[in-house]
Amino acid sequence: MTETVTNWAGNITYAAKELHRPHSLDALRTLVADSSKVRVLGSGHSFNEIAEPGPEGTLLSIAGLPPVIDVDTTARTVRVSGGVRYAELARVVHTHGLALPNMASLPHISVAGSVATGTHGSGVANGSLAAPVREVELVTADGDTVRIGRGDARFDGAVTSLGALGVVVALTLDLEPAFEVEQHVFTELPLAGLDLEAYETIAAAAYSVSLFTDWREPGFRQVWLKRRTDQPLPDFPWAAPATEKLHPVPGMPAVNCTEQFGVPGPWHERLPHFRAEFTPSSGAELQSEYLLPREHAVDVLHALDGIRATVAPVLQTCEIRTVAADQQWLSPAYGRDTVAVHFTWVEDTQAVLPVVRRVEEALDPFDARPHWGKVFTTPAPVLRGRYPRLADFRVLARALDPDGKFANPFVRTVLGD
Repeated sequence: MTETVTNWAGNITYAAKELHRPHSLDALRTLVADSSKVRVLGSGHSFNEIAEPGPEGTLLSIAGLPPVIDVDTTARTVRVSGGVRYAELARVVHTHGLALPNMASLPHISVAGSVATGTHGSGVANGSLAAPVREVELVTADGDTVRIGRGDARFDGAVTSLGALGVVVALTLDLEPAFEVEQHVFTELPLAGLDLEAYETIAAAAYSVSLFTDWREPGFRQVWLKRRTDQPLPDFPWAAPATEKLHPVPGMPAVNCTEQFGVPGPWHERLPHFRAEFTPSSGAELQSEYLLPREHAVDVLHALDGIRATVAPVLQTCEIRTVAADQQWLSPAYGRDTVAVHFTWVEDTQAVLPVVRRVEEALDPFDARPHWGKVFTTPAPVLRGRYPRLADFRVLARALDPDGKFANPFVRTVLGD
């Protein structure tokens, strides 16, 4: 059977002739063992060729496996199959009076794919979506299952792994008691006069904070504060409260977004920007993102302001967030508290790529690490130099996948093989 398979954005058409959708774990094991090359598509929300297995390889979806969401209320953990999406996981977890510590802006994405690529939400004390992971279950190249948990010397390499170690069929995540969140939106935060102390105060003003700009003028058109109702909301003198509901992408309907104006609601209905039942973001877009040391946040913003005439014509919106440091070897937040700069571009690869290169030039002095699932052009030797534990990951990959069954050109470029 031959079919055309694309990613979510439609900018990548995979060379594989078929998307395999096994409906049992045994069928998946057999498929993996019998294949020469395997990559997992996840929810397709990547904008580069990270999932490309090549024309003779096996492109695999685990969304057809029986969904598993097993909540242990005593241990405050959940074991979830990798193909489950965050919206589904969150609803079940919430019924048990528990919560994930954070959510990405899109609840539509798969758990395994998000964790494998270092995807994150926001908050000065909040790690990436991989931070709550306590165990990874992999189907490796020979079809066997390997479990790697905290305390295992391989653990920090096995969580954010780019799909290079095997098929992640389940994860066990830490949970916490459920909480409610209010979302407050402000408008017109100027860049002028914003020093690092002020930025840090703004970024810490709520549990999760996002700044949005179109870079047509200096400063930020919107500031989204997501306050846990069990935590105080300080005064916010830097910008005026919004007078209408807003969407981060100018011109898009605000009905697609989670509730605003300080209306309290469950954590999973406020921490994302977009409602699970609506198309997230604009839908017609490309995306890039760069994660940088947070102490450079204001310098990064001024560097981008200096090239806004180049950026603005192909930009829909740019979001600034924070991510707490972690110890996962391939996490873009490895070893450093992070400021993340996300670009939602127009859907025009030819027009966007030169701008992406210009952005990378502006951010190079700050040791920018691109999001693994987005559009970037950072040269491979430069990229490898920004991950101090890359050599350890290479050893781990060779141990679990000695013949490189899960290593496509994207992964081999990253590893330097």
